Amino acid sequence: MISPDIGYLDQIGLVVEMALAEDIGTGDITSRLAVGVGALCRGRIVAKDEGIVAGLDVVRLVFLKVDCSLKFKKLCSDGDAVGAGTAVAVVEGDAVGILSAERTALNFLQRVSGIASLTSKYVSAVNGTGAKITDTRKTTPCLRALEKYAVRAGGGINHRFGLYDMVLIKDNHIAAAGGISNAVRRVRCELSEGIKIEVEAKSLSQVRDALYAGVDRIMLDNMSCDEMSEAVETIRDFPETVEIEASGGVGLENVRRIAEIGVDFISVGELTHSFRSLDFSLDLEMP
Repeated sequence: MISPDIGYLDQIGLVVEMALAEDIGTGDITSRLAVGVGALCRGRIVAKDEGIVAGLDVVRLVFLKVDCSLKFKKLCSDGDAVGAGTAVAVVEGDAVGILSAERTALNFLQRVSGIASLTSKYVSAVNGTGAKITDTRKTTPCLRALEKYAVRAGGGINHRFGLYDMVLIKDNHIAAAGGISNAVRRVRCELSEGIKIEVEAKSLSQVRDALYAGVDRIMLDNMSCDEMSEAVETIRDFPETVEIEASGGVGLENVRRIAEIGVDFISVGELTHSFRSLDFSLDLEMP
């Protein structure tokens, strides 16, 4: 179980409104004409897959934005493992409101739970190694807060949220600045205290350059396991403590092997760009 993240709900509110406007438009003509206002019902949201549920507070937000009189109750918490057939929430009230909100609510729930479920598989795969699974900036535009929340719900941690809260000097920065030492020196001249500097290294030579430049973390990018092992040994032998991140070419089939090399973090873009949504349905019950 994880605590609700008020920040992500604040950021996702406008996206929810836009999603509802996209779907409902000028009104749900099917529900309004076929069912009619005033018909009361109860809807159970049920998992159709096994996985990790996440995003229930967003689901509540969707229903209440459509009809603030609806009553929504969670039957489990974000981060809980559920099986096929598990009811995760119930919503009661006017049938038109419930039916109008249904698809948008489930779309959010399926997406967030899918990311949380895939993250959980990666976290389980490296259990006991000391390595932490982290996400990337490869997120859906305008859904980053929600998708990074989903990673946390699955037991992973977040990398930087955007370009403003951590320095990550990548290959194109290095090329444009004329080398790692030049890039790091320029950053340090202007950087606010408390912001970490990470450098992407594709070779052992770049690892050494980053170490002597005095960075906080080195990302070992697309290295083979043998290259990574040598890089980790070099970094651990350095007098200063430097965090180590592995990135590129990571999958469930090799993530444990990478973790056992001794890295601190493993960043996985797949968590937010190649996940499979977890399927849910809403089963309506009339009184």
